[in-house]
Amino acid sequence: MTGFASYLRFVRENAPFLLVGVLLTMLSSFGQTFFIAVFGGDIRAAFGLSNGDWGLIYMLGTGASAVAMLFAGGLVDRFRVRTLGIAVVGLLAVSCLAMAFNPYAAVLPLVIFALRFFGQGMASHVAIVAMARWFIATRGRALAIASLGFMLAEAVMPLTLVWLKGFVPWQTLWIGAAVFAVLMMPVLHRLLRLERTPQSGTDENDATGMDGKHWTRRQALRHPLFWALVPAIMFFPAFGTAFWFHQVHFAAIKGWDHLSLVAVFPLGTATFMAATFLYGWAIDRFGAGRLFPIYLLPLCVGFTLHWYAPTVAWSAAGVILMGLAGGGQATLPAAVWAEYYGTRNIGSIKAAVAAVMVLGSAIGPGLSGWLIDIGIGFEQQMLGYAASFLFASLVAIIPLRKAGHRLAVPA
Repeated sequence: MTGFASYLRFVRENAPFLLVGVLLTMLSSFGQTFFIAVFGGDIRAAFGLSNGDWGLIYMLGTGASAVAMLFAGGLVDRFRVRTLGIAVVGLLAVSCLAMAFNPYAAVLPLVIFALRFFGQGMASHVAIVAMARWFIATRGRALAIASLGFMLAEAVMPLTLVWLKGFVPWQTLWIGAAVFAVLMMPVLHRLLRLERTPQSGTDENDATGMDGKHWTRRQALRHPLFWALVPAIMFFPAFGTAFWFHQVHFAAIKGWDHLSLVAVFPLGTATFMAATFLYGWAIDRFGAGRLFPIYLLPLCVGFTLHWYAPTVAWSAAGVILMGLAGGGQATLPAAVWAEYYGTRNIGSIKAAVAAVMVLGSAIGPGLSGWLIDIGIGFEQQMLGYAASFLFASLVAIIPLRKAGHRLAVPA
């Protein structure tokens, strides 16, 4: 059976569960940087904030959500997605309304915390952990398909929102996001009417990790592999987020219209989609450990192109390379944790990983905004980001190779 036909059969046989992943990752976009950043200029104007002020607020709210993920992320090991996922979506809707109606700059960090925690944090966390647990032999494909929701949102929402802001107040768009989230709650409940509890498949479906055992979060955090992969899982969210967050400023310093820059983002999303499915197949075929060290390398070239870019076309090439790496980011980390540490405690382990990623996405906008304010240009920062991705790739190689020998079937 061809790879495409195999994907179609897999989707048909598992459609309700896969659609849950798609919907949750799509809804997570209301707390993702590519969504919030569209309103960055409006928020700064409404509250009289500089780039550094707005970056600091974003860093504080996002950093707090990273801490909260350490405690809340493990709930996915204890509660059904039908319960936890729907609750998260409801609270995300409330967070969107808070952004629409909040009149005080002092409350902005709390609003950003809520959006990032329930959106980027918990909604995507519940989706990814569910895919990693529900699927074993086809885990890569499940993660790839679930990521479609994020891809579709990233392709459609920024350009649509920038266009709509020409006709309606920006606050109205946040109200629309809240309404959409509420409408999706009964849909999720219907799709999950036959959902398994986390405990129901423990013995039959859980896969072991290194040394044939199920690792706890405490054990994983004491293992050198975890920390060797931290730069990779932190730098992409940190510096990728910085790029999306300061997109209005980036367009301005390049002398481009913001809409012209946003118009090339779907190119990156198209590449993101193709790369995600490619990585999904490759993970099932070769194992996540072999692929992990290479997926950040396109970012080295992509951010160098952003630094140089004399025209939007050059930056479009950088966005495409970001999409290529994004396909690996959407599938590889979750597959690595499940592959090397087992799936029984994957929720609590992934919560620690999510906290690191969210912390990275907090540091990126704050650090880059501060550097802009003290005179270090955003373009020049791109070269430093490119070098960091190369470093992250190199430090992962040897630990992954050593850990692979401890798997029952080496990855």
